[in-house]
Amino acid sequence: MNKSELVEALSIKKNLTYKKAEEIVNLVFDSMSDALVNDDRIEIRGFGSFMVKDYKAYMGRNPKTGEIIEVKPKKLPFFKVGKELKERVDS
Repeated sequence: MNKSELVEALSIKKNLTYKKAEEIVNLVFDSMSDALVNDDRIEIRGFGSFMVKDYKAYMGRNPKTGEIIEVKPKKLPFFKVGKELKERVDS
């Protein structure tokens, strides 16, 4: 399911206009993005949790040239699936 399919499903299920459903979905995603930017953790019970992980700098290798390069430290979003969702998908 992509974002437009989510908006469409919400508009049908809750009898909203497409525009209103799109605003709601965008609000949720923007709020989640803002929380992650501020290093907050997002937990949705039964679904999973989102957090930002810090990765330290390390020496890597360019696979094309074989050249050793320095990979700078970075932060990346990380999703950990919840127990209920894991069991539901596995059954």
